[in-house]
Amino acid sequence: MTKVGVLGAGAWGTALAQMLASDGREVLVWAREEELVEEINSARTNSLFLPSAQLAQTIRATGDLSEMAALDTLLVVTPAQHMGSVLAAMPSHPRDLVLCSKGIEAGSGRLMNHVASDAAPGSAIAVLSGPTFAHEVAAGLPTAVTLACAGGEDQWDRIAPVIARQAFRPYYSDDVTGAEIGGSVKNVLAIACGVVDGLGLGQNARAALIARGYAEMLRFGEALGARAETLAGLCGLGDLVLTCSSTSSRNFSLGKALGEGASAQELMADRRTVAEGAHTAPVLVELAARHGVAMPIVTSVYDLLKGDAPGEVVTALLARPLRAEQEAAG
Repeated sequence: MTKVGVLGAGAWGTALAQMLASDGREVLVWAREEELVEEINSARTNSLFLPSAQLAQTIRATGDLSEMAALDTLLVVTPAQHMGSVLAAMPSHPRDLVLCSKGIEAGSGRLMNHVASDAAPGSAIAVLSGPTFAHEVAAGLPTAVTLACAGGEDQWDRIAPVIARQAFRPYYSDDVTGAEIGGSVKNVLAIACGVVDGLGLGQNARAALIARGYAEMLRFGEALGARAETLAGLCGLGDLVLTCSSTSSRNFSLGKALGEGASAQELMADRRTVAEGAHTAPVLVELAARHGVAMPIVTSVYDLLKGDAPGEVVTALLARPLRAEQEAAG
C-alpha cells in the first residue's frame, strides 16, 4: 500500500489526514508545534486548529521532516508563504507532492507549483483544489475536488486511488496553472464578499460581486495560460461560490470584520489561522498590472488591507464607468 503523509497540521491538513484515514489507512502528519504532535498522538484531537474532530487511531503525528521524506505521496498543506522553506528543509523528497495550499508567493509572484519544483527538485507535482471547508471534510460529508497533475494521466493513475474516498471525489485535470489560480484568486474575492456582508449591502450585491470577481479570475487566469474550462470548474467557480458565502471561510470572516469597522492591522496580528487572501492580494495586484489585466475588485481589497475605509472603497467601485458586461476592462 502506498505510504501517504500530510505536511501541515492546520485545519485543512488535519481534515485531509482524517479523510485519508477513513478507510483504515495509516497516515503520518507533520506538525511544527511539539505540543500539537503530542496532543494528536495522545488525545486524538487538534484543539488548536480543528477542535470539532475526533481523529482516527491510524493517524500519527511527527515533528521530524525526515520521516515525511520517506513517504511515497505527500499532501503539502503548509501556509503558502512557508511552503518553499519547509520543503527545502526536508533531507529528501517523496515521489509525488500534492499541493493543497492556496496562494501566490509574496515577493517572487511564483505559483506554488513553481515554488515546490524549485524547493524539491525531482518531485512530481500535482495540485488539489476545490470547494472544501475543513470541518465538513473531516466529518465525512461529501465533496468533489480538482486534482491537476503536471505529470498527466500516469501521475493521476498513481495519486487518485490514494486520495479518493466515497465522500471525497477527485476529478482529473492537467491544468496545474488553472487549478492554482482559481484557489488563489477566490481567497481575495472572499474578503471582498465578507466586506459586503459586514457593511450590510445585501445578497444582491454579493451575487454581483461574485459574478464580476469571477470575470476577473478568468481574465487573470487566461493571461497566465490557464484554461477557462478549468476556472469554470470545481477549483475555480465552485470554490469561489463556497468561500464567498459563509463565515466558515477565514477570508470571508476577515472581510466581514473589516466591513464592520475593525482594523486590518489588528485583525491580521490577532488571527491564529491564516487568511491567505490577505497575503495574496498585494502580489496579485502586482502580477495583474504586469500582465495588463484589470482587476478592480482585487485592487479594492488591497486598498482595504492598506487601511482605506470600506465605505469609500465600495463607493469608488460603484463609480466605475458604465460598460458592456463582456468588455475585457472589467
